[in-house]
Amino acid sequence: MQPLARQAVKHLVKDRRYDYIETGSLLSIKKNINDIVIPSEETRLQLYPLDYEEFRWALGDQATIPLLKHAYENMMPLGDDLNRRMLRDFRLYMLVGGMPQAVDMYISTNNLSVVDQVKRNILELYEDDYRKIDPSGRAGMLFDAIPAELNKNASRYQVSSVIAGEKEERVREILADMQDSMTVYISYHADDPNAGLALHKDPRRYKLYICDTGLFTTLAFKDRDFTENVIYEKLLSDKLGADLGYLYENMAAQMLKASG
Repeated sequence: MQPLARQAVKHLVKDRRYDYIETGSLLSIKKNINDIVIPSEETRLQLYPLDYEEFRWALGDQATIPLLKHAYENMMPLGDDLNRRMLRDFRLYMLVGGMPQAVDMYISTNNLSVVDQVKRNILELYEDDYRKIDPSGRAGMLFDAIPAELNKNASRYQVSSVIAGEKEERVREILADMQDSMTVYISYHADDPNAGLALHKDPRRYKLYICDTGLFTTLAFKDRDFTENVIYEKLLSDKLGADLGYLYENMAAQMLKASG
């Protein structure tokens, strides 16, 4: 979000001829405010990647979600063939993700390698933002390590295993900025789940998740020049010889966050 353009909106809305939509990360909204007047007329909305229902809509499918809801509410089995197809469709969503540019590219090309390149470009933009948060590079290191940390199946994210000798309390502000950018979600351990979770959260114990599981997939395999079609096809057909529990865990976190 360009600060002076944001300030100008305050004056533009007074004539009531137009409505204005501004876009920017929460990070830019918080940080880029020096020497400008913040418009009191702003109504802020938090936008998330497309959820699975919106993804099916984008593909022109209006039938799948009502069918699944009906089957669930009436405890009806789908049958093996339909169940396999539904799971394959869901894995496609996990691979493409819900970032609008990636979804649009998939619809246009039906080429998962091209979609993967779009996601790599988005990840590079995230890394540029992280350098603004923390020029030392720690934010980028914490982000890049999310798939590996989840794959350990540990009870929490271990900062010291990502950045040697680093203490959790020294990166707390960086994590807060990363969360404000909405590129990651943080799930804190709660000591007493019977009452309000926020009242019993332990800020020293948490897990980190990536905002979009499609980006997570690309980040997890980014050691290759591109995530080859053979990897995508094996993931899509559920034939990749690897434990993908961490992928599904990130997907669950994304869905819970989008549901409030």
